[in-house]
Order: sequence, then C-alpha cells, then structure tokens
Amino acid sequence: MALHIYGIKNCNTVKKALDWLDEHKQTYVFHDYKKEPVTLAKLTQWEKVVSWESLLNKKGTTWRKLSTEEQAKAIDAAGTNALLLQNNSMIKRPLIESGSDIILGFDEAEYEKKFN
Repeated sequence: MALHIYGIKNCNTVKKALDWLDEHKQTYVFHDYKKEPVTLAKLTQWEKVVSWESLLNKKGTTWRKLSTEEQAKAIDAAGTNALLLQNNSMIKRPLIESGSDIILGFDEAEYEKKFN
C-alpha cells in the first residue's frame, strides 16, 4: 500500500522525509498543497485520527504573519479549519497517511519504527 504524503515540495522538513522514504524504498504518492489544496473533508478525516491542534503549525512563518485577531480564530476545530483552508502551509508538514494512521512531521526514529 502506498503512503500518501502531504506538504510543500520546497519545505526542508518535507525534503528530509521524502529523502528518507526514498532511501528506505518506500512507495508513496506526494500531494503538494500548492497544486492540490486540502479540502474540509480531508481535514475532518484527519481530525478523526489526530487532534486539530496538532495539525496547526504555529512555528512557521505563515502563522507568525497572521494578526493577533486572525490567530485568535484558532480556538476550536472550526476556526482552525477555516485558517488551514485559507493557508494550507500552516498544516504541520509533512503529513503522512499510512493506512488508518497519520504521522506528522519528520522524526527518523518514528519512521524507523513505522516503516521498517
């Protein structure tokens, strides 16, 4: 079964993850948010597995560029989803769908456990 990787091609963390997956001969399909924006249905599906709080990347420049009023909208799933739909780059990257599991970010030790 192919993994589904969501992210932005020029993101360093995504590059590290894709390089690791390639080196370990993992089959995957890459979904670039710039070419295939995420949908509300997809966010809702992910939120059945991981919390909406964990999907929101508050460390990135896109989040930091938001006004305090815009950031304040991220108080619940609906508000966060509205922000994420407008700014897919605020979704924690990479997001990997592996069967019914979701892996957020790049952690080599976690990848070793999950994919080897």
